[in-house]
Amino acid sequence: MLATFAVEIVAALLLLVTYKSSRLQRLSVVTLLLLATFQLAEYNVCGRLGVDAQTWSRIGYVAITLLPPLGLHIVYEIGKRKFDWLLALAYGSGAVFAGLFAFGSVFESYACGGNYVIFQLQNPAGGLFMIYYYLWLFYTIFLAVLLMHQKRLAHRRKTALLNLIIGYALFMVPTSLAIVMFPESADALPSVMCGFAVLFALVLTFMVVPYTEKKKPTRRS
Repeated sequence: MLATFAVEIVAALLLLVTYKSSRLQRLSVVTLLLLATFQLAEYNVCGRLGVDAQTWSRIGYVAITLLPPLGLHIVYEIGKRKFDWLLALAYGSGAVFAGLFAFGSVFESYACGGNYVIFQLQNPAGGLFMIYYYLWLFYTIFLAVLLMHQKRLAHRRKTALLNLIIGYALFMVPTSLAIVMFPESADALPSVMCGFAVLFALVLTFMVVPYTEKKKPTRRS
């Protein structure tokens, strides 16, 4: 968890110092920081830094709840699509769940594992959250595919969208396989998914942003 946290923090810093400020750069940095925040919350959920497990659970879930709308917004930026009601709906639904996790009584229990943490949510919160999460993930991939086929879009942006789809597949497919092969890991779905999401973080940093954003000028002595 700490290693993954470090990778995602370094990736965020790399984008900050390498590329000029833009909406896509900022969205990507926030995405990486939220992924890192979940890893830190996981590491501390067993009780560290004087903060109780429930507080760390709330912090972690708020962080991952905001990831689907951010991913969709990234696709909008790459595809040069204007902010519309669907993106507003994504952010609005994310805000509802984030508020629920931040202030509601939805956590039943947790368990610390060697490689992951199990968070148990009250029904129907857990099921609704999974619907929310996968609905926006699949729509994001679907939209990316559609935008890739637009003739007006530059080749580099199409490549960035393709790489982003690959990034999503790199954490969604292994997570699905892990749950099929080890059904008991389904209770730790957020933890397992965010563990594989470090691959998405690397793709975003090295295979998406470089295709669309301009680098900062190098200072000459």
